Amino acid sequence: MKIISWNVAGFRACLKKGFAEFFEEVDADVFCLQEVKAVRSEIPFYAKGYLDFLNPAEKKGYSGTLIYTKKEPIHVSFGMGKEEHDHEGRMITLEFQDFYLVNVYVPNVKRDLSRLSYRMKWENDFRKYIKKLEEKHPVLIGGDFNVAHQEIDIKNAKANIGNAGFTMEEREKFSLLLKSGLIDIYRAQHPEKTDAYTWWSYMPGVREKNIGWRIDYFLASESIFPKITNSVIYQDVFGSDHCPIGVELDAE
Repeated sequence: MKIISWNVAGFRACLKKGFAEFFEEVDADVFCLQEVKAVRSEIPFYAKGYLDFLNPAEKKGYSGTLIYTKKEPIHVSFGMGKEEHDHEGRMITLEFQDFYLVNVYVPNVKRDLSRLSYRMKWENDFRKYIKKLEEKHPVLIGGDFNVAHQEIDIKNAKANIGNAGFTMEEREKFSLLLKSGLIDIYRAQHPEKTDAYTWWSYMPGVREKNIGWRIDYFLASESIFPKITNSVIYQDVFGSDHCPIGVELDAE
């Protein structure tokens, strides 16, 4: 089972930059998209052979998540069931027979860190939500976590300490998520791999020089991790300021 996650930074814009070609070429079983920035009537894309589940933000042109899946889930839920968090379309959870798949777009703290306190609350509630799911099935999470966890995950670590996406607070919350029993799949399979980034600034020359951050992840419950046979970062795929990432799971 091949699963792709991609922050498309506006689905309509990404569709004009080669999304459909990548979608067809990679032929994944599930696509988890973040920052869709559209409602259904605004998406001029039909994925033949797939079911689709969209969770748009209430605010027009903002946030939003979308899943395309060949395999029909047993159950679908949107958000984490908390009023304060569920207006921005940041989560979709699919229940399959043996595991949950969560598509997540973690809130950005903003450049001035004005949303840091909200992010901390969101992180705590998200972790509790995942642990609740694990009482029934193991969990696979894909999405944009808006944090570079370790110095190996960012090109200019020293210069970015304390900046949005690399504050100690955000990094510590990600560490807590891993300590709660989740595994960063790519890092577990590629422990020493450097220059493995998933997001680049739009500033001229930045992506060409690979001055990036790894802020998109697949995380897995410990019990399902042995079934992950591969993880990949599609750094040569454009269309967004993020590139897609993928995992392959030994499951029907």
